[in-house]
Amino acid sequence: MQKIRLLLHFMKGNKLIYIGGIVAVGLAIMFAVITPLVLRVTIDSIIGNHPLDIPEQLRPIIHSLGGKSMLAQKLWLCGLLIVIFTMMRGLFLYLKGRWSAMAAEATAKNMREQLYDHLQHLHYDAHVKAKTGDLIQRCTSDVDTIRVFLATQFIEIGRAIFMLVFALNIMISLDLSMTFVCMAAVPVIFGFAFWFFIIVKKTFRKVDEAEAIMSTVLQENMTGVRVVRAFGRQRYEIDKFDIKNSTHRDSVYRLIRLMSWYWSISDFLCMAQSGVVLILGVYWASKGRISLGTLVVFTSYARMLLWPIRQLGQILTDMGKTFVALDRIEEILNQPVETAEQNEYKPMIKGEVTFRNVSFAYESGKSVLRNISFKVKRGQTIAILGPTGCGKTSLVHLLVRLYDYQKGSILIDGVELKKFNKKWLRKNVGIVLQEPFLFSKTIKENIRLSKLEAKEAEIFEAARIAFMHDAILDFEKGYETLVGERGVTLSGGQKQRIAIARTIINNCPILIFDDSLSAVDLETDLAIRKALKERSQHVTTFIISHRITTVSEADHILVLDEGKIVQSGTHDELIRQMGLYQRIWALQNSLEKELA
Repeated sequence: MQKIRLLLHFMKGNKLIYIGGIVAVGLAIMFAVITPLVLRVTIDSIIGNHPLDIPEQLRPIIHSLGGKSMLAQKLWLCGLLIVIFTMMRGLFLYLKGRWSAMAAEATAKNMREQLYDHLQHLHYDAHVKAKTGDLIQRCTSDVDTIRVFLATQFIEIGRAIFMLVFALNIMISLDLSMTFVCMAAVPVIFGFAFWFFIIVKKTFRKVDEAEAIMSTVLQENMTGVRVVRAFGRQRYEIDKFDIKNSTHRDSVYRLIRLMSWYWSISDFLCMAQSGVVLILGVYWASKGRISLGTLVVFTSYARMLLWPIRQLGQILTDMGKTFVALDRIEEILNQPVETAEQNEYKPMIKGEVTFRNVSFAYESGKSVLRNISFKVKRGQTIAILGPTGCGKTSLVHLLVRLYDYQKGSILIDGVELKKFNKKWLRKNVGIVLQEPFLFSKTIKENIRLSKLEAKEAEIFEAARIAFMHDAILDFEKGYETLVGERGVTLSGGQKQRIAIARTIINNCPILIFDDSLSAVDLETDLAIRKALKERSQHVTTFIISHRITTVSEADHILVLDEGKIVQSGTHDELIRQMGLYQRIWALQNSLEKELA
């Protein structure tokens, strides 16, 4: 029931179109079941000697036109009536197909939009843990499974119900015994279809999951193809994909085997039932128990009824696939999002930052930061240095609320961080991430991503500060140069500098550089920091780096180790203290002398 509610939720705004499709199916079935009755009257009453068996409302009309004798002389009128009913049936089947397809496509569009919107608002941690290939498969293949079911199979349930109701009433009115014979196999076929549905649902989940794993391997390989080539690991990657591909193939083979068994057995049951109806009907007709026209009606209805009931297996199969797809989509939608906050606190941020006894741990429970306390005045540059995994990146992620701290307090301009509106906060705290990501767009579009209304002069100025302007002009198309996916057409330093330009174009009062100068040379590193300092004396800057030369000119340096601040001070103070900073400085100094 939960899945039906979810499906109806996605169908919002398209239910009337779908109901129109169901009504069209009902009318198509009505004309389909009337056609054999016209044949019965023609055979039994017009060609044969039976009394004219037509509805009471039509009898005065037929008698005014000449009655039974007129119809016998103009037998083509019966044929014309059958053609008209067939054409009407075709018209309503066309409307059914058109309206159900329109509703299904619109529903699929709703699903994609809701999924995409939900993914945009998931917590940062959810994206860190997610497998991209699996998410893509859920947003494409699973959505398409639901779309196909709505467009073709779901409406077939209505067709089977209408057929059963219309045909069963007519058959009972004609001959109860023959109706029993005609319907004998229906419960068996239906029960077999339901049993098959239970089995195939489990199998399809395995197929879907195997496809998701295969998609993930493919996506990872395409993303890291340069690494694969660099280490000559093509054979290893091919073998890895082959294993996942084989698993997917075996799962599909099992599904195909189940389907072949179902169609074979259900075909046999349907044909056996049709055979019994025909043989027994011919026997009873020869004995005069039923008329020849009644035999035609029952053989027609047997075919009309049995094949939709047989098709129920396919409907249930696709329903199983659809339920699995809905489960997988629901898993995404059930993940908590960054809720729209009640607070709309959006003050002018100046840039003073205070950490008071801040502690933070990921879900695993292991503390990443412990009792972090420091204060940064507006316009100061603070550098953070420490070994890998000591919590440097986690610390600055707290400042933009990609994660929320569990203990302590972070203040900006004396106001608790959690009181700020998140979007407003992130608009005013610019961060250049450790691994810069560029979209497959032009360089100009990538730089103005954080400020879509930015003018060309602002874009050029941001690129100059990032020391990328001259390099961009050297490209054949300049700022209109198309950047490959993830920026593969650029060097590591060029990507970092474009990411820096993209961040500083927004004129944020607080800037964070998360080891985002690591791929540029020392001279460019110094020039960028100098340009940033000259641009504005009032921007508070956080710089994470492993280079002593990068952090040495900071107003204050924090040295982190195992989630704690083990040292703090200026460069001159720290190199005179016994500790981690002095050891790193001595090591890097000796390496520079050796290289010199």
